Amino acid sequence: MWQRIISIVLKEFIQLSRDRRTLAMIILIPIIQMSLFGYALSTDIKNVPMVVWDASNSRESRELIESFRQTEFFSVDFYAIDYADITERIESGEAKVALVIPLQYSEHLSRGETAQVQFLADGSEPTAGIQALANASLIVQTKGAELMNESQLRNIALPVSLEPRVWYNPAMQSSLFYIPGLVGVILGMLTVMLTAFAIVRERENGTIEQLNVTPLRQGELIIGKIIPYIVISYTQIILVLVTAMAVFAMPMRGNLLLLLALSAVFLMFSLGIGLFISTISRTQFQAVQASIMIWLPSIILSGFIFPVDSMPKLAQWFSAILPLTYYLHIVRGIVIKGVGMEYLWRDTIILAIMGTLTLVIASSRIRKTLG
Repeated sequence: MWQRIISIVLKEFIQLSRDRRTLAMIILIPIIQMSLFGYALSTDIKNVPMVVWDASNSRESRELIESFRQTEFFSVDFYAIDYADITERIESGEAKVALVIPLQYSEHLSRGETAQVQFLADGSEPTAGIQALANASLIVQTKGAELMNESQLRNIALPVSLEPRVWYNPAMQSSLFYIPGLVGVILGMLTVMLTAFAIVRERENGTIEQLNVTPLRQGELIIGKIIPYIVISYTQIILVLVTAMAVFAMPMRGNLLLLLALSAVFLMFSLGIGLFISTISRTQFQAVQASIMIWLPSIILSGFIFPVDSMPKLAQWFSAILPLTYYLHIVRGIVIKGVGMEYLWRDTIILAIMGTLTLVIASSRIRKTLG
């Protein structure tokens, strides 16, 4: 009995060794994923992009800004001239927090009075927002302690106090951050997997030869293959959005029609990458493995779970080539912040370029496969 079992085991290993694509996935996937995830995963919030409005423009105010700059928690990237400038930076996603130093800041300090500074945090990313508020409070308290003299040590109040405000998500609900992101993750993953089976299924069922002898032109055949998945993808978008709003009380502060329209550019990539996978995979198992290999890094490195700004530079470079990164900006911008096309056009253009290139490459591969 054991001899027969051993012979079957050896036979399976021999077949696996001959299937180079499956063997490559077995070896490469865990190595690549461990390298990426181990390098990028971190709950520490660092280098949070900050915009500063220094209305005081004094030596004391510059020293306070330098206290923020010298830490690893914040990156002072922008300077504003009013609240409108701050709003634009935060709504566009360029900055996550803002420091506002009032005009009378140095005067209050010179008179021995408590000088208040404002700290504005983007609550659409609760984890980053909570840690940013805590770090900012610690920095201001430390700076206040440095400014105190012996007579002030008897007082309870510090020379500098922080006035925090949270935008978009004052309660810091984590669900308000994750649920809109799930729209992009679920949509992309299901679309890629469904389209990844498009050619593989024909090959496994032996019907790909029948497609080759049909009177349809290859371009017509490709369009006919894509259209059903476009319909299915939009059905999935509507189902996911309705479920998120009805069951999890996800708000829709922006334009729903704009979200549906901009989802089309993300679907271009998802459909294209799925069709490309279907042309390089011989079996549905290989198609599933290839889909997972693409989407696991996307989930981790796109900003769905961890803020991209806090990741190491190498991980940020990977994030910049992931379409999900830009689609999450669009979804969260419309759903949580209620912004319009004036803040989303860059992400839309990048997604459109990625989607067009992917569809062109996938179409050329399908022509070779069916040729």
